[in-house]
Amino acid sequence: MRTITSTSGQMETVVIRRSESADAQGIASLISPSALEIFGKVNVIHLLEKANLAVTLTNEKDDILAHASFFDHPVGDLVDQAQWEPFLKKHFRAEKCTPLNTLFIHLFVAEPSFATECLKEIMRAVFNAIAELEYICLVSPNTGGSELGLDEVFEPLEQLTEPGPQCLALICHREDHYPRLHVRPATVEDYDDIMRVFAERTKLLTVIDRPFLLAELIEAQNDENCTAVCESDGVAVGFVNVTTRVDVKRLRENFELGPFDGLYKRQETRRDKPAAGSDTKEEDEDEEALKQTQTPDTQQQEETRSTTAGSFVRKLNAFCIQFFVIDKNYEMRSLDFLPYVFELFPDRDFCVITVPTLSPEFPLLQNFLRVPQRPGSSLTRELYVFHRTGLRSVKVRPAVESDLPAVCDLVKSLRLNKSLLQDLDLFYETRRDLDGVPLQAFVAQVDGQVGGILIIRDEQDIEYIRAHYNIENFIYFSHHRYEEHAQIRHFVLKPSFQHFTKHLFKEVLRLAHKSCLYHRIYPPDQSQENSCIHHLDLVLNCAVPVRPRRQIIFPLEELGNSAPSRRITEDQAPFALSLISRKLTMEPKVTVNARIVVVGASDTGLSFLEVLCFCPHLRFNKLTLISTHGYPGDYHHEDVGFLSTSHAYSSRDFARLPLHSCISVITGKMVGINRKSKLVLVSDGVKVPYDHLILCTGLQYQVPRPTGVDLSQSITNSQLQSPSAHRYTGPVPSNLFTLNDLHDCLAARRWLLANFVELEDNAVVYGNSIDVYTTVETLLSLGIRGSRIHLVLPPRKPNKSCFSDPDVEKAVTSTMEKAEVQVHHDCLLAQMNNGEHPDPLSSVSFTTDSEPLHLQCGVFINLSNKGVDYDAFSSINNSFLVFDSRLVIDASFHTSDPTICGAGPLTKFSRCYYTEEWSHGHFNSKEVGQDLAAVLLPLFDLTLEPADVSPPEMDLIPLYKQAKIQGGKLPGGFNYLHVTKPSATQLTGPPVKPLQDRGIVTGRVETGNYFCLHLDGHELVETLTCLSLKPLPVSNYLSLYGKHQQLLGQLQSRYHQCLIHDLYSFFRQSWSLAVYHDRFSDFEQELQQITSTHWKDDESSQQETTEDDEEPKVLQPVVLQEENREALRSSTVKYLTYNRNLLPMFGYPGQL
Repeated sequence: MRTITSTSGQMETVVIRRSESADAQGIASLISPSALEIFGKVNVIHLLEKANLAVTLTNEKDDILAHASFFDHPVGDLVDQAQWEPFLKKHFRAEKCTPLNTLFIHLFVAEPSFATECLKEIMRAVFNAIAELEYICLVSPNTGGSELGLDEVFEPLEQLTEPGPQCLALICHREDHYPRLHVRPATVEDYDDIMRVFAERTKLLTVIDRPFLLAELIEAQNDENCTAVCESDGVAVGFVNVTTRVDVKRLRENFELGPFDGLYKRQETRRDKPAAGSDTKEEDEDEEALKQTQTPDTQQQEETRSTTAGSFVRKLNAFCIQFFVIDKNYEMRSLDFLPYVFELFPDRDFCVITVPTLSPEFPLLQNFLRVPQRPGSSLTRELYVFHRTGLRSVKVRPAVESDLPAVCDLVKSLRLNKSLLQDLDLFYETRRDLDGVPLQAFVAQVDGQVGGILIIRDEQDIEYIRAHYNIENFIYFSHHRYEEHAQIRHFVLKPSFQHFTKHLFKEVLRLAHKSCLYHRIYPPDQSQENSCIHHLDLVLNCAVPVRPRRQIIFPLEELGNSAPSRRITEDQAPFALSLISRKLTMEPKVTVNARIVVVGASDTGLSFLEVLCFCPHLRFNKLTLISTHGYPGDYHHEDVGFLSTSHAYSSRDFARLPLHSCISVITGKMVGINRKSKLVLVSDGVKVPYDHLILCTGLQYQVPRPTGVDLSQSITNSQLQSPSAHRYTGPVPSNLFTLNDLHDCLAARRWLLANFVELEDNAVVYGNSIDVYTTVETLLSLGIRGSRIHLVLPPRKPNKSCFSDPDVEKAVTSTMEKAEVQVHHDCLLAQMNNGEHPDPLSSVSFTTDSEPLHLQCGVFINLSNKGVDYDAFSSINNSFLVFDSRLVIDASFHTSDPTICGAGPLTKFSRCYYTEEWSHGHFNSKEVGQDLAAVLLPLFDLTLEPADVSPPEMDLIPLYKQAKIQGGKLPGGFNYLHVTKPSATQLTGPPVKPLQDRGIVTGRVETGNYFCLHLDGHELVETLTCLSLKPLPVSNYLSLYGKHQQLLGQLQSRYHQCLIHDLYSFFRQSWSLAVYHDRFSDFEQELQQITSTHWKDDESSQQETTEDDEEPKVLQPVVLQEENREALRSSTVKYLTYNRNLLPMFGYPGQL
């Protein structure tokens, strides 16, 4: 906060922030006639949408005092935005102005009495925020007056031509508002100033414990060890210590230094004349070290050069920053140190710095390139590199044919270089690709050297993208013309140029007259992946990930001409989408290097990672998923069968998420946790370091352990002792399959097709969950006769069934009887192969409530004994985390170790909450994972307030509202969907009976059109059950949960009037499509706000009337006033109009 004074002496404490769309009305109210004379007529929303940078100055009451918008080109149509640089240098003395260091002000408005002070504050803030910025110009075709205080901040540009262009041309210099800091060698006299900064900015024990260390460093300066300070007004405000002593060996052991030539420089010498002073042994070691950091292609190239041109000597090409600190008021000028330190070592091209993993990325590092760690590295530090080239100015221009050799050399080692070069040739020849879509190609150049290329094509599927991805979270779509959207086809940039990535995208948007760039990321095995992107991280660091939208499943045949455009409904290969817009090119991202390790690819773990990956202003560099069978999105078989589904993620969902690009996947099982060293031990011997460990392995079916009783004595279940907690440790038969995920199901399916389907052996399915029924249906669909299938059901817990609806259970039982599937109830596994060696499994025996059951067995599919995986339990228990049948957590997901969290069915709440009947397993797993992310995000996102820390006994456990979902294909080909609200187990009181039956049922299970809805006491949809022989539009039906029956076409009253005979047909009617829309919930909240305001006003008026009267009066029914009705109508029209691309079946004003 800063204080400014008006011309009348009034003082205001002000804050400068980035402008928001909500500021538009306040900004428009400040536009004065003098502003119109200078900037012309403006659309504020359009200006905010297209500006590279827009800032607003507010007071303590959040009243807008001033605003300024900045673009990368002059105002109006004075000159084409791609040609302003030669125009400016031709007509004005502006030879130092470049696209890298210059912005143009397009609007400045302010309260008249504060105008000059506000403009100065804005200039100071903008120069502070953008390190490369040197000049802000006002070049406008309007030559009106200047009553906004511009004369005190800007000065006229000197004209070079007479008569020059008729325009207003002013310039503002950095040095007048936020000058570069002066950097000089440190002296002992600077010690006190430096220590003050250290005391405020760091807790470095080396400096605190040895207070004279800095003085010793300053006094010990030499050619290899130098110190410098930056000063403001004669006071040292920053300190840096650099040295040429770099431990390259350790760095190359832990980091991928290949793109940087191993931080070495090649020096050619003659074979018969070794370099003076060189050590042959050290040269050999350096040569071997460099080979370890190079790709095979680079090694071969070096060997060839060595053969033809003589030998090479490796010379260290880097220096290191050992200490760095700067006052927080000047930290945005940290970059001012770099030119000075590079001058100290003119023979070194790289500056490197290492920082602790958990250290926030300070402004200096935003100019450096982070180097990825090598797999298996446990170093708790991050390496950043800056190349000397980053100090020079970069020029971005359209590619010309003479660039082709340099581009070929740039991309020669890349996998998809042929695709890039083919598109480049098409650009040179026709400016269009093979489909006739316009292409544009641009190169980045420093000192005449081409170091990068970007090829874009016009985006032809923008309507599809708008309908399937939430791009409107980041842009106002109506303010962007169709031709302003483009797709990134190819992008390659040298490591030494990567500091300029954002500037490259900004310049391409300007030169190409585009406003938005999109990048599609297809799954690795998709044939659509033909874009040459190197490196993808550079794009992701600049772009924001765009969430896919939940789609309406349209009844296209019934809608006919009222259906959405085919461009929207056509089926395209799924992809993850990232967006770069003009205003995003100057928005910094917060880099998070904390090592976050998630164990278990459960719905909970994946939804947690999804939230982190979709944070637009955060970039998590070290997200790791440890999964038994790798990333679930690598499997693309929706019809594999066997297991039921929670409808949390499908193969298409995985393809539309950026998880594959943002996380590292380690295939294996967790077998140990070293809490002291913060390591997770994986089954293949890999050690994964962590700073935050998330355990969400869920529950798995376990290999059953036979009771081993002697069945010759006809023992029944009642005679057995209580089941033992010991696990099965014997050999697992090759034909026994325990199914827990898609990998297991695919393996079982392949084995059955190869070894079982054509035979006559029996298939035994053992378990007591819905999965046994979906497995039976899968076996039947594979062509296995029902008489060969034996469904063996262990004893159930009292009052517990796989199906909450008895009609569904009855239909499934009847279908299996017709298919001749043998069903055996209340059976416990007693022996495999009569107690002999179990592999291969040929017979199984069970105890029952009467006689033992003996079955011949060709394959045994186990879906029983669900619990915590033994390796997960052993890891948790051996690391002394509290385990009480489940991993014990508190209300904020923390275990007894503050760096380890748990979530999902693996966990239970601590007994101090006295809530044994509730656990994460009773809730929607995706919602639990999202809440876990919300709890942890304040640790990394400074814009979020951390949750209140209170003692566990003062907390309440979180309860979630999203539905529990279960679905699958049941015997008989029935498509099953069950949606219900979360409910507790072990309720202490008797269930409360509803006052009236609120069930709405149509169809019959026998005919395969059964649909059942239940409403709660508030007439909200509480339970939904579908059993249909036709495919279900699951996405549509999930939208019904929690909706009031009046929103569903007066569902209850129509049903009781016998007007609804088939809910399937009822929910295919066009009116319901608005309810299925993904933005309907936002619209519903808006309506609730309108009506709630009316209720409050009406209640207060009735209370006043009651207080004035001596006798209380009966409150009359409240009727919406006309203004509220009009507000509701207006909101509804806006909702339908704004979303008419997906809801064209609704009429809206002006359509006829």
